[in-house]
Order: sequence, then C-alpha cells, then structure tokens
Amino acid sequence: MADQQLSAPPRPQSEVPAGGIRHENRRHPDRYTVIGNHLAQHRELSLMAIGLAAHIQSLPRGASATIKTLAARFPEGEVRIAAALRELEAKGYISRTRERLPSGRVVTRTVSYNNPQATKCSSTPSNRAPREPAGAPPPPRQRTTPPAPPEPEGPAAALLADLRRHDPRLLLATRDVHRLAPAVTAWLDRGIAPEAVRRTLTTGLPAEQLRNPAALLSHRLTELLPPPLPTTPPRPTTPQHTTPTTAPLQNCDGCDRAFRSPTPGKCRSCRDATQEAA
Repeated sequence: MADQQLSAPPRPQSEVPAGGIRHENRRHPDRYTVIGNHLAQHRELSLMAIGLAAHIQSLPRGASATIKTLAARFPEGEVRIAAALRELEAKGYISRTRERLPSGRVVTRTVSYNNPQATKCSSTPSNRAPREPAGAPPPPRQRTTPPAPPEPEGPAAALLADLRRHDPRLLLATRDVHRLAPAVTAWLDRGIAPEAVRRTLTTGLPAEQLRNPAALLSHRLTELLPPPLPTTPPRPTTPQHTTPTTAPLQNCDGCDRAFRSPTPGKCRSCRDATQEAA
C-alpha cells in the first residue's frame, strides 16, 4: 500500500490560536516606564491597584501622590483610591509615612518600589556569620525590639480612636486606625461634622459581640458616604417678600401742614372739614 500523502502542511507552532492576544509592539524612544510582570499579572492585587501602581511608578521624583491628588486625577474617588493604596502597601509596592516638618505641618512621604522582592532581598543581611578566630568566646547575642508603629495623627485618626468611649466593642488597633483614617477624611472633606460621622458609626450596632469592628466600620464608611455638596446653592422656590415703599411728604393745600400721600392735595382733616361744610 502506498503512503498516504497529506494535502495541507502541518500548522506552524508560532501561529496564534483563534481569539488569543496578538501583540503589535513598537519601541518607545522616550517617555516610557518599565513595569514588571510580577505587578502587571499579580494574582492577589485588584485591577485598580495594579493600574494605580503603574501610574505612581511613572510619576517623576517629588510628584504628589496623596489620596486627594490622585482623586483629582482619576474618577474613582477617594475611598476606592485609598483602598487600592492599602493593597499596594500590603504587597510592598509602596510605603507611606507621616512626618512633621519644622513648621509644624504634617506631610505624607510616599516611596514607590518597582520590584519589592528584589528590594527585600537586597536589604536582608546574609545568614552567614563571620568566621571567629579559634579559641575566641562566642559573641553575645543582642535582642532587638521591633520599632513601634507610628501613632496615628489628625482629626480622622482621633475620631476613630475615640469610638471606644462610646462603645467599648469599637476598640481598634493602631493599624486599623491607619487603614480607616482616609475613609473618615473623605467624610470630613465633604463638610460632614465629626459628630455626624461618629453618630453614623456608632448608631444601630448589633446587640451581640462584634467579631470584626474594623470591617463593620469600613463597610459603613464606604456604603453610607454622602454625596458632595453642589457647587451652586439651589434657587429659592418661594417668592421673596418685598418691603413696602413709604409715600412721600406733601404740604396740605388747606392748612399747609405736612402729610404723607403719593399725590399732592389736602390732608385728611381738611378733607373731613370740607365734607362736613357741604
């Protein structure tokens, strides 16, 4: 039997499957940023956080990356941007610290890491101990105490830390106060009084023990955020009251006394006397 001859050549290995991605890449001569696949294809970061990290890595040194600045640049709003920044902090792509300037003003310092794993490995000391000379006593080991987290500052942090005075179940850790403070700041920036924010967070709580008070507060701050005030005040719906005008002074044609009337003539006394004479 003769060998079977195939009429079509085999499918090339480099052919893109139907429906797959096809890249048309061109070299960027300038104004570009290198983003690692560990960020672009991160399994545990939201798409919002990945995009925000790429934007922050493209900013020049010294540019502002605060929640207010980013919210003015993008349409997502302060609450979603604050949540994305917390994701990036948890994965090591950014770090934020609050510092007080000599003038007394408190600013936020933001550091962006384009490769957190490489930064972590380079900052980790080697596990190999230096070789000691023969017969030398072993060096004493010093116990190191990890640095305490910075105390939360500002009106939003003070409001959150004070919640336990109103309900002991709302006892928050320092890291929870840091995490929830941007959401409270969003309320205060929209003109909501601190007492109104506190009332929203403490009214109508479940009667049983709160397993995760921080999660409950985060849900209320996100879902109950009021809209911003309109830029122009509403027009009044009721007509405004007009002040009645006062009639001018006239000299009476009969007694020459002054009286108020829109037209010249006689005063009331002279008019009454004329009618009685008639």
